[in-house]
Amino acid sequence: MAKKILIVDDEPSITVPLKFLMEQNQFEVMVVHTGEDALTAIDQFDPDLVLLDVMLPTVDGFQVCQHFKDNPRKKNLKVIFLSAMTRDIDIAKGNTLGADAYITKPFSNADVVKQVKDLLS
Repeated sequence: MAKKILIVDDEPSITVPLKFLMEQNQFEVMVVHTGEDALTAIDQFDPDLVLLDVMLPTVDGFQVCQHFKDNPRKKNLKVIFLSAMTRDIDIAKGNTLGADAYITKPFSNADVVKQVKDLLS
């Protein structure tokens, strides 16, 4: 059974190629564009890993991560932040919240695929 990846980003220029790339690597993919939708999708889609932007409408990526890391049933969900927020303090915050990786934009597609495969192996 294919591993499931939830992509959470409000930029189609990010989500469209990421979705294609993940599907090419045999993952089942769902895309949402807001933090609120991510919270719903995490429960309904039950992903193995979330590719999560920080700057999102309504609920930001940090809040999304905090929400499910506080949930005992979801705390082991793998999270990779994909963010244009490159300051050390932002990266440290993501790591403190329990992110498994923090990749800054612009990113290499090969790096994202490698991180995803490493975390799901």
